[in-house]
Amino acid sequence: MVDYISLIDKYYAPYPDLRHVLVTHSMQVRDRALKILDAHPEWVKEGLVDRRFIEEAAMLHDIGIIFCNAPKIYCTGTHQYIEHGYLGAELLRKEGLPRHADVAERHTGSGITIDQVIREDLPIPVKDYCPRTLEEKLICYSDRFYSKTHLGEEVPISKIRRNLWKYGHDAILRFEEMQRMFEPELLQDKEHKS
Repeated sequence: MVDYISLIDKYYAPYPDLRHVLVTHSMQVRDRALKILDAHPEWVKEGLVDRRFIEEAAMLHDIGIIFCNAPKIYCTGTHQYIEHGYLGAELLRKEGLPRHADVAERHTGSGITIDQVIREDLPIPVKDYCPRTLEEKLICYSDRFYSKTHLGEEVPISKIRRNLWKYGHDAILRFEEMQRMFEPELLQDKEHKS
């Protein structure tokens, strides 16, 4: 078991406003992921998902924001925000948490493909950043519903889709695939409104 609060405090204790943003956002992501997991007890029973790991990884998925420059959420680092995933992964690997690191590295958008990294000349190492495991997808998906700039509010599906356009049409398709797995009723609501 990982004491994720102690790990967060190790890096964030000197920055109480940023720590509040990180912990509040991460709790929202964790709670949604666990709610979805509770609706699918067969995943745990079949060994596809570890509930404790989901809790820990959801709380740590954004630990890399401390390295980024995002003044609206009290981040005063030097890196671009898109780098927070791989930077958080490096931190978590250093802490001996490789599975948690994979979640941090692969949660941005609905995943970032190697083609996108190259095509857009993104300031991250050239590799694939798409979630692979059910656990990674569950946290990536849950993360889309909560912004760090509007804590406590749930992002509507229509805005999630608009936000994902910056990652391209494939990003929308990846999100909808996750939606079909986790909350198909939300996809049906969209289809009925169309």
